[in-house]
Amino acid sequence: MIEVLPESAGSGTGSGALLEVENLHVEFHTRTGVAKAVNGVTYSVDAGETLAVLGESGSGKSVTAQTIMGILDIPPGKIAGGAIRFRGVDLLKLPEDERRKIRGEGIAMIFQDALSALNPVFPVGWQIAEMFRIHRGMSRADAKKKAIELMDRVRIPAAKDRVNDFPHQFSGGMRQRIMIAMSIALDPEVLIADEPTTALDVTVQAQIMELLAELQRDSNMGLILITHDLGVVADVADKIAVMYGGRIVENAPVHELYRNPTHPYTKGLLESIPRVDLKGQELYAIKGMPPNLLQMPTGCAFHPRCPYKQEKCVSEVPPLHTISGTRSSACHFWREVLDGDAQ
Repeated sequence: MIEVLPESAGSGTGSGALLEVENLHVEFHTRTGVAKAVNGVTYSVDAGETLAVLGESGSGKSVTAQTIMGILDIPPGKIAGGAIRFRGVDLLKLPEDERRKIRGEGIAMIFQDALSALNPVFPVGWQIAEMFRIHRGMSRADAKKKAIELMDRVRIPAAKDRVNDFPHQFSGGMRQRIMIAMSIALDPEVLIADEPTTALDVTVQAQIMELLAELQRDSNMGLILITHDLGVVADVADKIAVMYGGRIVENAPVHELYRNPTHPYTKGLLESIPRVDLKGQELYAIKGMPPNLLQMPTGCAFHPRCPYKQEKCVSEVPPLHTISGTRSSACHFWREVLDGDAQ
């Protein structure tokens, strides 16, 4: 099973996890100050399992993924501490040429906006085939055949006829399938999907999630699914890590988290999901705004928006408490959240 470790855990070595992120800190140095985008994130994923990382925009989800992939812009970004281990090897200590060998073959990524991620001046088949030409040394003809096979695999109709089409000639859902084809071209052991269903309609979202689940079953790869939508991950995730203000504030097996959230932020996210049994009622919304990373609140970053706030929340940063062997919460008053006793 996926083990999402508490911040107070040890080195994280010896867990047998395929990919481990341990106490990762990432900063952005700007003219107006230092933004701590990732502040002590720790999680891990094993083969064949899915970890969903949830949170609002700016919570640090994508920055963590970019750091794992080694594509963080440095500067202005800076890795201020931590480790990222793939099969026990710390990627942050490898030279760039060694990391390039792992990128694509060991760990691959589906980017958030397929239209921006794909090169508009090259046919999609050429872009998929490039993976095989560079990493496998294939001829252009053989690489093109593999590209067509992959387009068929991700269910792009008439792949042989469309291999020379350009990105703008495909719909949003088809472009996302092309991105998936590129990401799985080299059979990666870990796939990071960063908001893979953003801007797609509900039917296409379901098709994309079904496709990812099928590909995972076929290859037994570990999957990290980054999203802000709790509804997207309900049926596919094994465990969920919820991020807020650059930290993990709660982690739990998916069904336990949906049934009994122990952090007020998670509780607010769940209550804001539209429900058919509440038709006609006003949709719940978390009050306030996400924190400014340049001016983080003292104590718990969520306290300005929290209905459970007490004086302790303003002065003390809550550690990630281990509630049980399978879940943790970074809330001083997680028991009150569990019982629903807001102040």
